[in-house]
This record gives sequence, structure tokens and C-alpha cells, in this order.
Amino acid sequence: MSHHIMPVWTLVRIFIILLVLLFATVGGAYLPLGPLHFPVAMTIAVAKAVLIVLFFMHLLYSHRLMMVVSVAGFLWLAIMVALTLSDYQSRDWLKIPGK
Repeated sequence: MSHHIMPVWTLVRIFIILLVLLFATVGGAYLPLGPLHFPVAMTIAVAKAVLIVLFFMHLLYSHRLMMVVSVAGFLWLAIMVALTLSDYQSRDWLKIPGK
């Protein structure tokens, strides 16, 4: 197995980008976005996760099978989040007296 040595400056740039995204997350929490809070926060979170997985976990330079496995894991996570949110959204559809 070949190991790829990444330059330190690349890692520093990714770290700076992650810090900017962190400040964007915190700043976005204080903006009056209404129903767009969740999509904005999730978009920033996915961008941070992708950067961490690709560069700090060296998935960018690993075998393609590892890329398929990690994409499948993220897809499974997205399915679980979607099912949880659909349950949470549909709780008020049935009007049960006393609840």
C-alpha cells in the first residue's frame, strides 16, 4: 500500500477553511433565517465533514473501494436523518384528543 505525504501548507489551508466554516456556523445561528436555519447549518456541516474525511483522514488518496464505503456510510446516515425528520414532521398530522 502506498502512503501519500500531504504538504503541511495544504493541511493548514484546510484547517483555516474549517475555522471559517465554524465561524459561519456560529454566525448563521444568530441570523434571522426562519425556516432556512436547518438547511444552512446542515450544508455547512456536510462541507466540514467532507473536508475532514478527504484531507485529514486521507480518503482522497486511498483506494477507490474506501471511497465507495464511505459514500455508502454517508448515504445511510442521510437516510436515517431523513426518516427521523419525517417522523418528527408528521407527529401533528393526527389530532389525538388529550395530547
